[in-house]
Amino acid sequence: MTSDYQSVHEDIFHGVTRSVCPVCRRVVDAQVLLRDGTVILRKRCPEHGWHEALVSSDAGWHLNSQVYNEPGAIPYDFATSVEEGCPHDCGLCPEHKQHTCVAVIEVTSRCNLRCPTCFADSGEGVDLPVSQVEFMLDRLLETEGRPEVIQISGGEPTLHPDLFSILGAARDRDIRYVMLNTNGIELARDQSFVRPLAEFNPAIYLQFDGVDPESHRTLRGRDLRAVKEQALDNLAEAGLYAVLVTTITEGVNEGEIGDILRYGLEHPAVLGVSYQPVAFAGRCRDGHDPLHAVTLPDVLQALETQTDGLFWMNDFRPVPCPHPTCSASSYAVVHEGEVTPITRLLDVDDYLDFVVNRTVPDLSDDLQPVMEALWSMAAVMGSDGTTDSLTCAACDLALPLETVNQLGRESFFLVHVHSFMDSHNFDLKRLMKCCIHELLPDGRAVPFCAYNVLGYRKEIREESEVRR
Repeated sequence: MTSDYQSVHEDIFHGVTRSVCPVCRRVVDAQVLLRDGTVILRKRCPEHGWHEALVSSDAGWHLNSQVYNEPGAIPYDFATSVEEGCPHDCGLCPEHKQHTCVAVIEVTSRCNLRCPTCFADSGEGVDLPVSQVEFMLDRLLETEGRPEVIQISGGEPTLHPDLFSILGAARDRDIRYVMLNTNGIELARDQSFVRPLAEFNPAIYLQFDGVDPESHRTLRGRDLRAVKEQALDNLAEAGLYAVLVTTITEGVNEGEIGDILRYGLEHPAVLGVSYQPVAFAGRCRDGHDPLHAVTLPDVLQALETQTDGLFWMNDFRPVPCPHPTCSASSYAVVHEGEVTPITRLLDVDDYLDFVVNRTVPDLSDDLQPVMEALWSMAAVMGSDGTTDSLTCAACDLALPLETVNQLGRESFFLVHVHSFMDSHNFDLKRLMKCCIHELLPDGRAVPFCAYNVLGYRKEIREESEVRR
């Protein structure tokens, strides 16, 4: 009997799911194991043997989060049929359990950086024609009615020569909220680019990986601190708002989680921070131990310890529209220098625990949809809808009336953590509830993690090169 065999049998067996082999991407059965307070995914490929990956550093958080799982909504139309089974029929197929909350369009595969951590492996590439983007948006309208969020991404979308035409196409289709994912280089370089951008009022998701120069050099290949500062200053001058998007990587910038939050709270253009533990895909596929990685609870714990309790771990709740182990959020009221998470003023569990508390008496009928709208992947900081929801929630908080009357867009701050999957921790249960979908040029919509892991991205890139 080997020591490995012995350790496996000392684990607590929690359940089974399906995953993929990290070598050949074959779909295989997988065990979910509880080991020394963590969650481990263990699977065996007939060709490449056993593989294990860390799913969560905190088994308690992982298990407790699963009660925050709301019923999914079905899109108006599906693009593919069920033939080979999940995850090979993405389009969406009729077996998918959630509609599109956030639709991602990569309008270009070109980029002005060569980030070692880029899951998209962007660099040289092609731009989508505006007519192609319009087709994709029209197809989204067919499946969603009035879509909630469209995220313009890349590559680096600010390099697209017709970016403003694309933003105009989204505005003309009455999509509720438009996000722009960017590294900020063009925003910092040219204020004359930012001013017309403000006419479309997109929510800016700004790549921001730390306050230490070495973090930038390791993750992005160069020190971008001054670029980020200038980009944010230009956004503030133009009346635009940003959420800082941080890739958290073990041994690089997990010690800066609290400093990044403080930086965001101090800059007038920043309304939130979104932390994303690195997914080992694209250029970041190899050379790491999948049993040693930053997971969602690690970020929450770091926020508590590195901010001296500005946010506690129990200030966060899982987001219920995707699989609840994917992400967690908290909101704070920021007033006169004080930062107060709303979870310390209101028991949000009464409104978000979909398994246990659906019939709790004496709940505010008005507040129920507000809480559900806030703890959603479609909540966009800086948008009128999210600000109105937060203001409505503030009316029910234990705050003086004069404070509530002074609250505005800059009075609220989001802290969000989202854990994307890679081939090591890939779980079909999570994939089937995914609500972040990559829109493909042919009209399909593919769950984002499937797009990165299962060859869909390679397929689209090869087709683009042929058209080129």
